[in-house]
Amino acid sequence: MRGTLLLIAGLLAPSVALAAPPATPPGATAKPAAKAPPAAAAPAVAACTPPEPPPASVRPTKPALPEKPACLDAKAGCPGWEAYSYNDAIKAYNLQAQAFRPIAEAYLQKLNAYVKASAEYAQCEVTAMQK
Repeated sequence: MRGTLLLIAGLLAPSVALAAPPATPPGATAKPAAKAPPAAAAPAVAACTPPEPPPASVRPTKPALPEKPACLDAKAGCPGWEAYSYNDAIKAYNLQAQAFRPIAEAYLQKLNAYVKASAEYAQCEVTAMQK
């Protein structure tokens, strides 16, 4: 909060100094001010465009882990067919997880680009305020 106030005070201080009339000592007559050269046109400030986050609709969903059969933890174990089908489900899950990884990394890159663009946007706004 204090940093924000100092920033605002720093921005206002030059304009306050320009707005105050020049002090003349008592009894002295004010001399007409010399004409200032025409002010150059202020440079156009580039508009800061806010970044767009990646849409939530492209966020990948992690594949669901297959449900573990209760017989796996039993002392007697699972019948052969149930163990084989659980093993097949785990193999399918591993394939889905391998396919998920590059999609998730691409989405992560989009998120990181958004974060970087957000920082650049904030810096642009600060620069625009200081001009």
